Amino acid sequence: MASPYPKTPKRNRPKNLNLLTIRLPIPALVSIMHRVSGAFLFMLLPLLLWVLHQSLANPNAYQLAQVFLHHPLAKLICLAVTWSYLHHACAGIRHLALDAHYGLRLNYARATSRAVLVISGLLTLRMGIWLW
Repeated sequence: MASPYPKTPKRNRPKNLNLLTIRLPIPALVSIMHRVSGAFLFMLLPLLLWVLHQSLANPNAYQLAQVFLHHPLAKLICLAVTWSYLHHACAGIRHLALDAHYGLRLNYARATSRAVLVISGLLTLRMGIWLW
């Protein structure tokens, strides 16, 4: 049986399969970063809950958590978690606006993507200054 769809001519278009050289538009980059930050937060959740549980168990465990969290590497991890949370929240608000059909034009999509990056970066910087 013949296909009801017409055959499309085969095009010899160049294919770029190197993911490191592809230039994504900024809305796509922000969308991917939104997914990555959400996955990072989800995977880190058991560790964060365990640290909270340990710190609430008794005064000695609280002191141990205090010592652990004052280490510079732990502060960097806290800063990464802070950025992930802030970026995910800002990008989530942007996605909710897009779902409500606000900002669907290309120039608005690019502007809101830049705003997400700037706002989450500035808030993370502020939290980093407070953290150190």
